[in-house]
Formats: sequence, structure tokens, C-alpha cells
Amino acid sequence: MDLELLFLGTAGAVPTVARNTSGLLLVRGGTRVLVDCGEGTQRQLMRSAGVRVDHIFLTHLHGDHYLGLPGLLKTMSLQGREGSLDIWGPPGLEELFNGSYRVFGRQLFALNLHEARPGVVTQIDGCRVIAARTEHGPPSLAYAFEEESRPGLFHPERAVALGVPPGPLFRQLQLGETVRGENGRLVEPEEVMDGRRPGRKIVISGDTRPTFNVIELARAATVLVHDATFSEEERERAVETRHSTAAEAAGVAALAGAGLLVLTHISSRHSRGELLAEASGVFASSVLPSDFDRLVVPYPDKGSPRFL
Repeated sequence: MDLELLFLGTAGAVPTVARNTSGLLLVRGGTRVLVDCGEGTQRQLMRSAGVRVDHIFLTHLHGDHYLGLPGLLKTMSLQGREGSLDIWGPPGLEELFNGSYRVFGRQLFALNLHEARPGVVTQIDGCRVIAARTEHGPPSLAYAFEEESRPGLFHPERAVALGVPPGPLFRQLQLGETVRGENGRLVEPEEVMDGRRPGRKIVISGDTRPTFNVIELARAATVLVHDATFSEEERERAVETRHSTAAEAAGVAALAGAGLLVLTHISSRHSRGELLAEASGVFASSVLPSDFDRLVVPYPDKGSPRFL
């Protein structure tokens, strides 16, 4: 199943000409998941992937992470959306919608609001969504999108050697069933298949100071998308505003054993090269995308993540 991340907004709280406020679209097979929806996100979607969204997750309720929702929901209504839409976010999500009715308006489709807590939040097409608390001031959450493991590779030549003819019995073995070969021998799946293969794990921190909760959530993550608002020269500012520096984000990735670190929520105070060099000095597998960059994430046994 194909999986890619489309970076819709990589700026900090203030957008720039080149970077929009926070928004990331995770596309897995035919399912499209939007994580955060800063002002202008629907325009970013229109320019790149269309406005169809199946699920929305908000990391926290600061304006640069949700102010794009009213326009996006209105567009969905005008386009005749019929299916319901689920929105997950930290405590306060329902109060936000109830208190801003005039802004959000009335949708012509069912809107299901879910206030998430740490732990498993939901399942989406065989992918667990897990939340962890972060450190940013208001209630805030990081999310992990973790696929189930997959069966190991099937070796038909081993099955034939054990007396199993090609055909339906091959399928039964791949489904984990014991079969009887033509010679009467019972053949177990583990005799003809490799061990289970891990799925992919994408972790998105939202705005946060470096925290043990995110390190634990991101253990062995294929990709960690982490707040990297400031450079080390601005560490006091990072502490004051409860953000991370690029070096601190890299430290989280290193401690978690992540495969790839993606820096985001970039302050206009800093250049791309400055932050990327700082992070790479701590964690070599660091990247800093531009808006509209697409990161293709193959299964771990099929290769490494790569930008299109």
C-alpha cells in the first residue's frame, strides 16, 4: 500500500511568502488524513491534491493550527459532501466548535468531534492512531500512525519441496493455516514463510518542547515530523514559547531511534540551511522540506523514504 506525506504548511505561527501555516496530508492507499489545518490550508490542498479529506487530527488549538477549518468545512458543504467527517483533537475541541458556531457555520454533513486522550485513539484501515501528551502550554498531542505488521515472504519452492502442490494450499499457508501435503506430511506456515515484517510508523509531534512522551511515541518510527521552530541561538526563546530548536528535535529523533527526522514549524528568523545543518550535526538523517514537497514512505524492507 502506497504511503506519502504532503507538506502543506511548514511555517511557524506567522506564514511567509514561501511557507504556509501548519498542515500535513498523510495519504495511505485511498485514505487521506489531514493533520492540523492552519489558515490557507484549503488553498494549499487545491493547489496540490484537492480538498477531499477523510479524517482530521488537530495537535492543539492555537490558531495557526486550526483557523483553516471554517473555510475547508464550508467548501466541503458547497461541494456536496455526503459522508460524515471525524475530527480528533485535544480537550477543548468541542468547546471550540460550540463557542465559534458563527465562524464554523452549519455543515450539510455529519461532523463527529472526538476529544482524544493519550493512548490508542482510533483505527483507520488497519493503522492504529496513538496519541501522547506534548509540552506546549495548552492541551496538546502528538500522533503516531502505526501500521500492523505484515506476513513474512512466502517461499513456494520450500512448500513444493515439502510436498505441497501449487494452488489453494499455498493460499492457506499464507493465511497462517497448517496444511497436509500430497505425501501426507503436515506443513506449518513458519516452515515456508519468513517472520512477520514491520509496517510503517509515522509520528507527528505538533508544537512542543522536547519531551519523553514524544521519544517513547516515536520509538523506531519510520518518519518523525518534529517541531524545529528555532536555532540553538534562540534556545531561550524556544523555552519561553515551548517550542524546540532544530538540535533538540534531532536529539529526540536520535533517542527514539527514528529512521528519518523531518523538521517543520520553521520560524522566519532562520534559514533552511542554518536549521538543517544544526539538526544534521546531531542526527544525520534530517531533512527540512518546503511547502508542497511529497515524501514517499515505502515499507521498511522496500527502501528508505524519499522526496519526489
